Amino acid sequence: MTEANTVFDLLAAGDDEAPALLASGRPPFVFTGLRAHVRAAVAELNALGIGRDDRVAIVLPNGPEMASAFLSFACGATTAPLNPDYRAEEFEFYLTDLGAKALVVARGSDSPAIAVAKALRIPVHEIAWEESDPAGRFAIAGAGSPAGADALLAEPDDVALVLHTSGTTSRPKIVPLTHRNLCASARNIAATLALTPKDRCLNVMPLFHIHGLIAAVLSSLGAGGSVFCAPGFNALRFFAWLAEAKASWYTAVPTMHQAILTRASRNELVIKANPLRFIRSSSSSLPPRVMAELERAFSAPVIESYGMTEATHQMASNPLPPGARKPGSVGLPAGPEIAIMDEGGKLLPRGATGEIVIRGPSVTPGYEANPEANAQAFADGWFRTGDQGAMDEDGYLSITGRLKEIINRGGEKVSPREVDEVLMDHAAVAQVVTFAMPHDKLGEEVAAAVVLREGRSASEAELREFARRHLAEFKVPRKILFLDEIPKGATGKLQRIGLAQKLGLGA
Repeated sequence: MTEANTVFDLLAAGDDEAPALLASGRPPFVFTGLRAHVRAAVAELNALGIGRDDRVAIVLPNGPEMASAFLSFACGATTAPLNPDYRAEEFEFYLTDLGAKALVVARGSDSPAIAVAKALRIPVHEIAWEESDPAGRFAIAGAGSPAGADALLAEPDDVALVLHTSGTTSRPKIVPLTHRNLCASARNIAATLALTPKDRCLNVMPLFHIHGLIAAVLSSLGAGGSVFCAPGFNALRFFAWLAEAKASWYTAVPTMHQAILTRASRNELVIKANPLRFIRSSSSSLPPRVMAELERAFSAPVIESYGMTEATHQMASNPLPPGARKPGSVGLPAGPEIAIMDEGGKLLPRGATGEIVIRGPSVTPGYEANPEANAQAFADGWFRTGDQGAMDEDGYLSITGRLKEIINRGGEKVSPREVDEVLMDHAAVAQVVTFAMPHDKLGEEVAAAVVLREGRSASEAELREFARRHLAEFKVPRKILFLDEIPKGATGKLQRIGLAQKLGLGA
C-alpha cells in the first residue's frame, strides 16, 4: 500500500480503470472517476464556504453514496456521519455538540435531522444521483463550483472524521481522528488481511460506525481493492449480494454472522460458486461455536479482530493462516502497541490481568474539549481502553471483562446514563438505573431498574414507548423491572456492574 498520510492520497493506490465502489444494479465507479469526483465534491464544498476542519454532518442511507460522501467530505472538510435512525432530540444534541457547519442528506429525505438543522440555522444540502450513475457518484444540489476551480484538499494533521463515543458517567465524548490516524489504521488492516487490488469487500456494516468506514471501505480502497456497498444488512438478501459482488471477503459483527449462518445451508451452491478468501468479525466477542460453524459453512478462515473508535478501529487481530487463530482470543497486536496496565499505571507481565492500553499512530490525539476525560484516558502516552484483559505467552490478547459500564448490544454501544436521563423525565419515575443484561445472541441487551414515585403508576410497555419517542430503537430497554429499592454498593452508590446478576437476570 502507498505510504499515504491523507485520505485523498490513499485513493492513489487504485489503478485508473479498476473498480473502486460497486452496488447492486449500478455501473462500477472506477478509481480515476472516484478521484475526480472527490476533487469536484471538495470544490463544491469550497464554493459553499465549507473548508478544512469545518464539520459536515452526514445523514444518508447505507450504500455507495454514503461511502463516497465519507471519502469526499473527509478530503476537504471534517466528516461527521450520524445514525439515520436517531430521533429529533438526538440529532439536536449531536449537531449542536459537533458545531456542524452543514448537514448533508439525500434528495427527498424526510429525516428529522432536517427540521432540527433548520431550527439551529445549520445549512442543509441535498445530494442527488441517478440509478444509471456509477455507484457513489453524486452532485451537491445548488453547489455549483466555478469551472476548473482548485479543490482545497485536507492535510495530514487535519481532522478527517469525528465520531461520538458513549460515556457512562458523562455526556458522549467527541473522538477526532486525523488523516494520519485513518491512513495508519487502513494500512494496519490491509497488512493484517493481506489485501491486494484483487480483493473485494462485501460491506454490510453501517457507514456511520468506525468498523464499516475503516475496515471495509478505507482499507480496501487503500490497498487498490474494491467495495461492494450493500444498502445495510439483510440476511435474506446477503447471498444474492454475495453472488453479484463476487467478493473475496466480508466483515461483520457476531449477530450478523449468526443470522447469515441460519441461511447458509440453503445457499451452498452460492457459497461454492463464490468462495471467500476469509471472513472477518469485530466490534463484539464472537462465540467460538459460531466461528467454527462459519468456517464449516464457508470453507474459509474466520479472523476475529478487536477495535474501538479511539484507535480508528483495529487494535488486535487473529492472523490469517498459516498463523494460529485462537478462538476466544482477539489475537495479536495489529497496529497499535498493546500492553496490560494496573490501576497505578504500572505495565504488567504476560499472563497478568489488567487494563488493556494502547499507543501508536492510529490512536486519537485526545477527546475534543474534554480535559477531564483525557486525564483519565491517557497515562504516560498510553491510552486506557477501559477493557480488562491479559496477554498469553504467545502475545495473544484475551478480553476478560469491561471496566467501563457501556452496554455493547451486538456492536451498538449504548450509554446507560443517556437512557437514565430519558426515563427520569417520565412523571411517574423516581429513580432509574440502566444496565446491561446478558443476551444469547447480542451479547448484551439494555435493561433498566425503576423505582416509581409514591402514588404513581406506570407499566413496562408505557415506559418503553416513552423511551422510544426520545431514543433510537437500539437504546430502548428491552426489560424494565419495577423495584421498591435499587440495590446499592457498600458506599451507598447505585452500581450498574453486576446488577443483572443481583436481579436474577444472569445468563
